[in-house]
Amino acid sequence: MQEALLYKENKNKTVDCKLCNHFCNIPENETGFCGVRKNVNGKLYSLNYNRLIARNIDPIEKKPFFHFLPGSLAYSISAMGCNFHCLNCQNWQISQLQRIEKLDNKFPGELIKAEEIVQDAKDNNCLSIAYTYTEPTIFLETALPIMKLAHQHKLKNVWVSNGFMSRECLDLIFPYLDAINVDLKFFLDKKYKKITGGSLQPILDNLIYLKKNNVFVEITTLLIPGETNTKGQLKDIADFIVKKLGDDTPWHISKFSPEISFKLLSKNSTSIKELEEAYQIGKDAGLKYVYLGNIATDDRENTYCPECGALNIERQGYIITRDDEKGLCKNCKQSLNIII
Repeated sequence: MQEALLYKENKNKTVDCKLCNHFCNIPENETGFCGVRKNVNGKLYSLNYNRLIARNIDPIEKKPFFHFLPGSLAYSISAMGCNFHCLNCQNWQISQLQRIEKLDNKFPGELIKAEEIVQDAKDNNCLSIAYTYTEPTIFLETALPIMKLAHQHKLKNVWVSNGFMSRECLDLIFPYLDAINVDLKFFLDKKYKKITGGSLQPILDNLIYLKKNNVFVEITTLLIPGETNTKGQLKDIADFIVKKLGDDTPWHISKFSPEISFKLLSKNSTSIKELEEAYQIGKDAGLKYVYLGNIATDDRENTYCPECGALNIERQGYIITRDDEKGLCKNCKQSLNIII
């Protein structure tokens, strides 16, 4: 265990966690909503500190990032736990493990040091370290030292996140966070509460704050039939991205597969028709880069110039063929909003 960052001790030995927008008030010997931060004798401790439940070398497109260091490798790490309990979670075996097995102080995971992770990333020709698979917010105490050291070694840091972290958490990581892909799951607060246990507005506020602080942002929406595509949510998401984040912000719309979800096993898979309709909603709203994910090879995973239509990056699975000119269109030299 390691004493946690971002909390307040109270006289009655409860603690107020300030890591995410749940702002849990945690009694002694209890954990917060995430299950991985525990009040021990009036102090808050990180139970998953420096214990990685997964680490892999991935194409950065797998996160997905299509406009940040395209074609490069990302050294991907995660610790156990999450501050959401998404019924649709596809990594539930590690994100929800502490809820399923009611773990206490004996958390699984490989004990690591920041120096080891950074060196391993460099040795494997990775250009970035990705904090992913579970919610990086809940392993901030592990992530932050790695992020600081990564920058010293000219590596980029990217988060794949639900976007529910606190403003205080963002302020801590801003000097070291280069890019983030945020799951904007719904555009109805009741859907967030029902399926994730979170809420919508803090995520929207954080996205605007991330953009204001020059973090490169990509958005992912998992299209769950009967949940994500109701009451104009997709149009509202697309309009929000255009108006608040910019029309050159990449939007990834992904297919839902119930058989690998946590608790939405009776839902239907997303149809190609539903994905195509969502794609068109994004384009009609004015988004320049809309991508379809979790489907067989499709030309809507490619990057085309929004000005002249030229194909600049072709993606066949994780085989990436770049034909752009350092982030500019090969044909008309239009910026493609690519970080190289």
